[in-house]
Amino acid sequence: MDLYPGLCLSSSSDRVGSVFCLEELLHAALFNIAGPPGFIFLFLPNSCLVICKLKFSCCLDIFERLKMRFSSIVSAIALTASVASAALHSGRSLKHVGKADKPRKIQQRASPVKTHDRRSAAQYLTNSTAKYAVNGSAIPEVDFDIGESYAGLMPISKAANESSQLYFWFFPSENPAASDEITIWLNGGPGCSSLEGLLQENGPFIWQYGTYKPVRNPYTWVNLTNVIWVEQPVGTGFSQGIPTATDETEVAAQFMGFWENFMDTFALQGRKVFITGESYAGYYVPYIASAMLDKNDTTYFNVEATMIYDPSTSSDAIQEQIPAVQFVNYWAGLHPFNDSYRAFLHNMSHSCGYTAYLEKYLTFPPPGPFPVELPGTDEDGTTTDDCDVFNAIYNEIFWLNPCWDIYQVATTCPQLWDVLGFPGSQTYLPEGATIYFNRTDVQQAINAPIGNWDECSDGVLDTDNSPPSGLSVLPGVIERSKRTVIGHGALDMVLISNGTLLMIQNMTWNGAQGFTKKPSDPFYVPYHEAESLSTLAASGVLGTTHTERGLTWVSIDLSGHMVPQYAPSAAYRHLEFLLGRVDSLSSNASFTTMEFPQPNVTMGNGTAPPTRKARGIELEY
Repeated sequence: MDLYPGLCLSSSSDRVGSVFCLEELLHAALFNIAGPPGFIFLFLPNSCLVICKLKFSCCLDIFERLKMRFSSIVSAIALTASVASAALHSGRSLKHVGKADKPRKIQQRASPVKTHDRRSAAQYLTNSTAKYAVNGSAIPEVDFDIGESYAGLMPISKAANESSQLYFWFFPSENPAASDEITIWLNGGPGCSSLEGLLQENGPFIWQYGTYKPVRNPYTWVNLTNVIWVEQPVGTGFSQGIPTATDETEVAAQFMGFWENFMDTFALQGRKVFITGESYAGYYVPYIASAMLDKNDTTYFNVEATMIYDPSTSSDAIQEQIPAVQFVNYWAGLHPFNDSYRAFLHNMSHSCGYTAYLEKYLTFPPPGPFPVELPGTDEDGTTTDDCDVFNAIYNEIFWLNPCWDIYQVATTCPQLWDVLGFPGSQTYLPEGATIYFNRTDVQQAINAPIGNWDECSDGVLDTDNSPPSGLSVLPGVIERSKRTVIGHGALDMVLISNGTLLMIQNMTWNGAQGFTKKPSDPFYVPYHEAESLSTLAASGVLGTTHTERGLTWVSIDLSGHMVPQYAPSAAYRHLEFLLGRVDSLSSNASFTTMEFPQPNVTMGNGTAPPTRKARGIELEY
């Protein structure tokens, strides 16, 4: 660590002199960090100010020797190093918060991800796959090589006259641990494209809301395993054919026909299969996994584990209406209704039976089977108008926050643009902008059919009356696979976290109903070096997790509906757990692809919901 003369202002004298701080640092309780570009000020208990030239590797060495006793300092050091380094190269002070004539330039840091020896220039390129090969250095607007990938249309059956085809984009991984596995990612809808997930959540390159261009994604799931993004069912995105599926059984049959063809084309037979997705994929993933497991065929359908984020797994009453007022109470600062309107919402929740339902059934263990008839609903299970508290909140909040986003309720104005045209509660594309996957040059580059592409297509599964997976196939999937993960962003109001927990508490699997204990274990995301200011992601205790009888629950504090988008480092850890690379979501081990020292301290309880607030008061379980 390069030391520079500093001022030592002793409490007993005004002596000025040089400071050499290495050994003192090793024993001091550091309590403040600041500094101009390229330096860190370290304030020690003896009032000694040490000015250290910023040399990140040396700082890490010192803090490793401190045995990570001050874990919060590590995070601050890492962030200070990244920001100060950027400011140093731009010639701007960290205190400079006003606008400048010269735009700030960020120097990209070397990727912290472990590199793996390439098996070959193109490990999956054969005569059968050549027509699907994508030139990774010729993707429009992407100024780097995205690596080996394959994309195009694949029939949903082996029939010679099959006209229905699903569009896919497959990225092989260079991680040696991925040699016998493949992960499927599905977005929801129904009818929403999985290319949304690829471009804005967990793909190798991402184009985030309000940003200028695509950038490398240090948290791409391809760093861990082979991943395929599939637009399904027929009628979604670039997929071709007339949407004929009317329920989840038919959707699963379509997908399995496609999957056999894909596995044969790329010679992936026998691979362990991990199925993941979000939102309406709470239907897709369990139904597809269940159908695959029913086949008892490990050549094509060797299902190992599943993971669903913010999933649709129960009725609207359970996942939206019943926990809605409690959700608004929990995030009261983001829903600043006046006293009279807040009282109106509370009265509606009480009179419709929602408050009492939460008090009785959101308990650990659950009191017994939940009643079939739900509060606030009519005979067919539809919410009555006078109990539609969810829409009472939704319709009013836009007066207070016109840019409020049901997918991530901490969003405020201005409305950021989205290259896919759907940045929040409302579609929005600024004048002069073009939806990325509607560009002909993009379609040509990724072997897609030339024509119109919609992020979410109409006419797909409009008549789906399949039972929610939590009331049908999900328990069997948990029982027949190695692990199942349900993750939920705490800032999501499309489907509310405690509504999903209500579903779990009403579900019976592996011989018991619900969780017997309240989720309270800390969900830990390893500290890691930031690659760029354009892809910052959090570390530390970011929520709460719990595992019982093969089912793992994890809630993520500051994530919205699309967890890999809003909390990419958290989703990266979830996938490591799903793949069996770490044994717990409370583990303080480093990312398996990013070595970085971690604190060895007691973390305490988790930090995200569940909580119950009834009549405005938080209740104990």
